[in-house]
Amino acid sequence: MARSIADVSAIAGLVLPWYADHARDLPWRRPSVSSWAVLVSEVMLQQTPVSRVIPAYTAWMQRWPRPADLATDAAGAAVREWGRLGYPRRALRLHAAARAIVDRHDGEVPADLDALLALPGVGSYTARAVASFAFGQRHAVVDTNVRRVIARAVHGDAAPGAPSPARDLRDLAPLIPADAGPAASFAVAVMELGALVCTARAPNCEVCPIATVCAWRLAGAPPYDGPPRRAQAWSGTDRQARGRLMAVLRDADGPVSARCLERAWAVAEQRERALVGLIADGLVEQPADGLFTLPS
Repeated sequence: MARSIADVSAIAGLVLPWYADHARDLPWRRPSVSSWAVLVSEVMLQQTPVSRVIPAYTAWMQRWPRPADLATDAAGAAVREWGRLGYPRRALRLHAAARAIVDRHDGEVPADLDALLALPGVGSYTARAVASFAFGQRHAVVDTNVRRVIARAVHGDAAPGAPSPARDLRDLAPLIPADAGPAASFAVAVMELGALVCTARAPNCEVCPIATVCAWRLAGAPPYDGPPRRAQAWSGTDRQARGRLMAVLRDADGPVSARCLERAWAVAEQRERALVGLIADGLVEQPADGLFTLPS
């Protein structure tokens, strides 16, 4: 039987000291980083492992240390710099957000949650994360790792169910410390707990700081009994085709011919479908018939 949220009200008091001793030294967490650096890191970290993000983040911040630096560059430069992080529309969103920050906020990332939400491509999670991590505000910040910690510690489930933003925020809110400073630290601490200890496949309950109050642990760690989870396919998919085409365009110094793209992906129907999608997403432009390039 799942325990109530009130039963795990000690979570923050257990997680915060653990985080102080075990937090990874990640470049976007250092005291000197700007709010822009935090925004860049949060966009890059969406669906991408930390190990892949660190070199991309470092190169990005060296090239565009301020929103104004990116805003004056072409969107295609952002897509090219994005490299192989995946989901390259995120690069376009960061570029659009940089221009909006310059136009609306004098080049400074806004601290207000509603102003963050109004930036292009910034959703609820990213806005809350930036407000919390960059500005020390009290917000419920829920990512995949946090959802897993909540599922186990609060509900006694081995894994979270289908995402429900309203439910996730409702479950997490009572666990957040009342004061903004500890609340901001808790937001990142519980993420770190899910990333390092309360992992999806091999949770290390023996060293978990909240094992004594975790509903799943106290119930004997029952196995997941929900619907089967299927791994996302990659080989031969439209996503792989898009990636191959984007790789050719990123590596080119100028427009690429249709013949070059044919060599990148042989299946004509799938290649055309991928190309049409890339153009619709704003990732590819067609300056002339039979020629393709990154956005200007």
